[in-house]
Amino acid sequence: MSDALVLFSGGQDSTTCLAAALERFERVETIGFDYRQRHRIELDQRATILTKIAAIKPGWKARLGEDHCLDLGVLGEISATAMTRDVAITSGADGLPNTFVPGRNLVFLTFAAAIAYRRGLRHIVGGMCETDFSGYPDCRDATIKAMQVALNLGMEKNFVLDTPLMSLDKANTWRLSEQLGGTALVELIVEATHTCYLGERGQHHEWGYGCGECPACRLRAEGWRKYRSSSPH
Repeated sequence: MSDALVLFSGGQDSTTCLAAALERFERVETIGFDYRQRHRIELDQRATILTKIAAIKPGWKARLGEDHCLDLGVLGEISATAMTRDVAITSGADGLPNTFVPGRNLVFLTFAAAIAYRRGLRHIVGGMCETDFSGYPDCRDATIKAMQVALNLGMEKNFVLDTPLMSLDKANTWRLSEQLGGTALVELIVEATHTCYLGERGQHHEWGYGCGECPACRLRAEGWRKYRSSSPH
């Protein structure tokens, strides 16, 4: 058992990672980033999730520590993407969708490591996944492993970058949340987390709030369908 810092956006994946960390570590702190994301309503959901997740299982409240939220507006200023601009979501000539924010996860991990260094935290937990994703190169396992080496060399530390969702598809991410916190955690993720790239929270679906059409919504909905089809509930 050790201490951890969780990259916590207010979305499904990071909430599942937070639950996994609360099961595993003695002290868990969280960090979020405001990079002027188009769906920055996700940041508004963080406080609600932190309050409610602490009550799901005995011991989680005592383990949940300080929350940090950093202003990384400069990343939004230099990123002309569908995640930071009001433009249609399309794919480029390189095959990458224009929702890809170059360097985002690398920047996030660097700042998270700086906070972890100051706070004396060894494990840094992120929801990166190379199974159900849009081909983002900074979500690949090889990228995270290389980043761990760079951070440890550059800060003379022994950080561990944990990515519990790396090999899971969205259906298995839903299953993991149930394993970690039962139906209470699944319901919290449905009702409180935000995934929709467009920041839409006016439409409620059985899998949560969102436009239902953007890639993030479609991925979440399809994962939910597969999860429910194999669930005894």
